[in-house]
Amino acid sequence: MPTPRTAIFPGSFDPLTNGHVDVIRRSARLFDRVVVAVLVNAEKRAMFPLEERVSLIRESARDLPHVEVDTFSGLLADYVARRGAAAVIRGLRTASEFSDEWQMALMNRHLQPDLETVFLLPSAEFTYISSRLVKEIASLGGSLDGLVPEAVAAAFSRRRAAAAHS
Repeated sequence: MPTPRTAIFPGSFDPLTNGHVDVIRRSARLFDRVVVAVLVNAEKRAMFPLEERVSLIRESARDLPHVEVDTFSGLLADYVARRGAAAVIRGLRTASEFSDEWQMALMNRHLQPDLETVFLLPSAEFTYISSRLVKEIASLGGSLDGLVPEAVAAAFSRRRAAAAHS
């Protein structure tokens, strides 16, 4: 029986966007298992705590049985090796992102020679969405319709309500 092919989709996912979900769904069609790996970065102040990001991803991917959510810190190449994954998934929205991602893919391959990186372009309707822009829109009270999954929009609403009652 062949070994299931696992891919790792790493990121901070702060917050998870519909673009991320699009890449997760498309990755799930290509691989037997997709691990959405949330980076633990103590130096970076996240809008959503790690546990909440993990929960929001699980809720947003609950209909995808071969998708799991995990956390990691340290080198991505080491995490991929520990998980026995065949590939890293990276979403590319713009040509300018390719330069940085290409360099990272080559470094990961240097660290783990069998590691492949698969670049996926998001569906056209999601190419303009970024976590940074979503946070900015949310902070200014704008609509998140079509930008984030329902669970993430609800989390932003709870934050606004809590801030209004403080």
